[in-house]
Amino acid sequence: MFWALCQKPHEDLETLYLFLAVQCRRSKRKLRRFSNNPGLRFKWDCPMNSCEIPPDDDDFSLPEGEEDLVRTVQTVRDQAEDSFSPRSVLTTQRPVSHRPEVVDDFVRNFLIKMGMMKTLECFQTEWYEMMQKGLLSAEVAGFVPDIYAHNQMLETEIKSLKKQVETYKLAASKAKEAMVKLYKERDFHKMHHKRVAQEKNKLINDLKKLKEHYTSYEPLLRQLHEKYETVLRQKMLISLERDRAVGQVTGLQATLRNLESGHKVEVSLKKEESKNKKEMGPTQKAIKEAREKELLQEGVAPYSPEKDPNKQIGKRHPKDSEFPPDTKVNPRLVQLKGKNSRLKLDGYRLSNTLKVHELAVSCLALHPRKEILVTASDDRLWKMWDIPSGNIIMTGEGHTDWLAGCCFHPKGTKLATVSGDKTVRLWDFSKSECILTLEGHAQAVWGCSWHSCGDFLASCSLDGNSKIWDLNSERCRYTMRGHMDSVNSIEFLPYSNIVLTSSADKTLSLWDARMGLCAQTFYGHLHSCNHAAFNMKGDTIASCDSYGVLKLWDVRKAVAMLSTDAGPHPGNQVAFHPSATDDEDEHVQLPQYVCNCQSL
Repeated sequence: MFWALCQKPHEDLETLYLFLAVQCRRSKRKLRRFSNNPGLRFKWDCPMNSCEIPPDDDDFSLPEGEEDLVRTVQTVRDQAEDSFSPRSVLTTQRPVSHRPEVVDDFVRNFLIKMGMMKTLECFQTEWYEMMQKGLLSAEVAGFVPDIYAHNQMLETEIKSLKKQVETYKLAASKAKEAMVKLYKERDFHKMHHKRVAQEKNKLINDLKKLKEHYTSYEPLLRQLHEKYETVLRQKMLISLERDRAVGQVTGLQATLRNLESGHKVEVSLKKEESKNKKEMGPTQKAIKEAREKELLQEGVAPYSPEKDPNKQIGKRHPKDSEFPPDTKVNPRLVQLKGKNSRLKLDGYRLSNTLKVHELAVSCLALHPRKEILVTASDDRLWKMWDIPSGNIIMTGEGHTDWLAGCCFHPKGTKLATVSGDKTVRLWDFSKSECILTLEGHAQAVWGCSWHSCGDFLASCSLDGNSKIWDLNSERCRYTMRGHMDSVNSIEFLPYSNIVLTSSADKTLSLWDARMGLCAQTFYGHLHSCNHAAFNMKGDTIASCDSYGVLKLWDVRKAVAMLSTDAGPHPGNQVAFHPSATDDEDEHVQLPQYVCNCQSL
């Protein structure tokens, strides 16, 4: 019906418009008027001559089944006449706001205006088909903007673009400043790098010159070292001669003092002296005379008091022990005289392995008569074990630092231990406690050794000194000074008063324990001496150093008989096996010795 009415003349268009108005009122929508077509304009027959649609009336309705065009038009006209007849309406012209048209409405209006109905039908068919398929985006199906809205949108866009341009200009200026700053820093660091490179080249040249200069020092240092060793030997000889001369002078002074005071030597004393001289050897005679002179001089000793501050010059402690004479013979030589045993490596086998300490074991000591072993460790403990069962007998605790060595008393009733706490401790097995602590060393104590009589104990220390301790008077009798570095080991010659020491100054020394003086020094090691030991006869010394070099020394000639390199590991300890023999043709077979080398 709609398209039929649209094709009729203009008088029927008024009826069409009224029909559309009624339909729009029923669907609560407003009717869009075709204002662009002048042929479609019409007027209502009303007093105001305005083409207004009668207002909505909720009571207005048409019965169903009577909605034909004639009835509808007649009903609308009657309602319009009823609404305008009883009242006079003063209408005020309201401002009409122009809203942008939708794209499809704009096209429809244009096609209707031009009378292109076939094109309109094709457009609507294709438009709704594309809309149904979702091929039209919101931007395409939106409103058609007018020139003012478009200009306003462009102005807004221009403002935002200007703001962005200002922001970019500000960022560009900051980036330019940062770039200039980086250029300056680059130039500064480049200049600094060039300066450092020049200084580096200069230092390299200086180092090369210094290396060339230091190479010329090696022969000079070697010569100075040789001169130093020569001077040291001369010094030791001079000190011995000086001590002898001082002893003679003090003896003469004492004799003169006695003569001046009226004391004369009786004939009976001379007889006793001659009797003692017959019984004693030459060494004992000289020592006896020196002691008598010391007692007569009343405070004058044959050596400097600065060397031994622990001793009181000319005064004896009432409990001091006497050194036994050197006339004793080692009884073990008689026991081994008929034996000619050889060390057979294939005759020994491992019988037991003991876990004795938590830390490293630093020393072992065998009981002189029983099958008992003592171990000393870095865990500050010493332990006594029954061998070969491996049962523990006793544990000693008291040192405040690691233990370096231990040694049994010749009778086997006591034990001496030395430690890094600078002390020497004496332990009594019958009392199960420490009975004596000897203090006097300035640094750690490395080792100790008992005299065969059991009244004296020798100790060596890192401070470069060795000490002879009298256990009856519980004091230091002598401090043996002479080594230039740490004294690493010390040992009494069995049944003798001779003490052997080895030192880190690459020398071995023989000392007289009765006077605390150095009798002989052995030179030959090129590295620190770690240990030295006598053979059974006492005429040969074996020593080892930190580079694994072993040497055998002739005590009488003070020269090295044999040198063996057992390196590269250090030699920690050396000991003789009691299998050395001699023949009637005055040939001595090489004694067997065992060296304990440290393995890395």
